[in-house]
Amino acid sequence: MITVVLVNDFSHMALLTVRQTAKRLGVGYSTLKQWIYQGRVRTRTTTGGHHRIEEAEVDRLLAPTASSGRRSRSRSSPGVIVALSGRNQLRGFVDEVRVEGLLAQVRLRIGDQTLTAVITRDAVDELKLKRGDQALAIVKATEVMIAREAEATRR
Repeated sequence: MITVVLVNDFSHMALLTVRQTAKRLGVGYSTLKQWIYQGRVRTRTTTGGHHRIEEAEVDRLLAPTASSGRRSRSRSSPGVIVALSGRNQLRGFVDEVRVEGLLAQVRLRIGDQTLTAVITRDAVDELKLKRGDQALAIVKATEVMIAREAEATRR
């Protein structure tokens, strides 16, 4: 059940439109509308029937939670990933971070394998990546190649 509160005077508090809130959260307009309809986001409704979101509600949605293992950033401030479509997620430890110019090379140790990613320097700074940190590699690919190692030469 969704409770709608009609409020006529918004002058005493900062309220954002759905579009403004979606941008702050780093999600799409339609996604945020669905969250509103599902009751996951508290809103106030104008006399014209438009949803408005309080700054405090935006802060609540951006606040990290203990149960949230996967995190990302929005354009305005750090936030929590609500859902992620990528299924190829590899958890490991940062083995090396090399920064040069605008780019950085991050080597992640995953079991006895190593994954190397080239990302922006800004991303490394924002994630505060350093050797020994636990990190998650999310692989998105449209193609997968399969290979076999050559058998040892018989003499």
